[in-house]
Amino acid sequence: MNDSTGRGSPEIWLEAAYDLLIESGVDAVKILTLAKKLNLARTSFYWFFKDREELLAELISRWRDKNTGNIVRQSEAYAESIAEAMLNVFDCWFDNTLFDSQLEFAVRSWALQSDDILAEVRQSDQLRIEALTAMCARFGVDPATADVRARTIYLVQIGYLSMQTREDIAVRMRRIPNYVEIFTGQAPQPRELDRFFSRHGYSE
Repeated sequence: MNDSTGRGSPEIWLEAAYDLLIESGVDAVKILTLAKKLNLARTSFYWFFKDREELLAELISRWRDKNTGNIVRQSEAYAESIAEAMLNVFDCWFDNTLFDSQLEFAVRSWALQSDDILAEVRQSDQLRIEALTAMCARFGVDPATADVRARTIYLVQIGYLSMQTREDIAVRMRRIPNYVEIFTGQAPQPRELDRFFSRHGYSE
């Protein structure tokens, strides 16, 4: 874990903090605990961060940029149809480089004990729903229906994460066409599904 300076690096401290947040919750993310975990001096932390609050802010920034940012970007990605646009968003649920479900759960758990983090979560929820609403509207869905569809898409997935649902990948993939049709009112074309399955390494 050490680097040549013997202090680590901002990335090393942040990654250790991320691991503790995921494993044990925000209360476990303490400077002394991190130092012991990294086998570094506690004072080394202060070369990179002003205090614990700055480190925690970096974790929230990481969550915001990755999870919210990628949902927005995927909702704006090119698609031939609303069904394909939905599959672009579904990429987030199958690709941890786009959306970190463990971090999402940890941040939402953190929000239960912090009004500031709750405000962050609510703001991100709103941005995500707005992005999904705009995606639906892009394909001619009227504003009221687009709003309800976006909320249905999003709240189902957040419920899925909050319940820590575990499904066999084959089961999840078989349900994808039905989810798409229910969420968008349009069944995905075989070529759209093929592209989706291919990029996630799945074959029927």
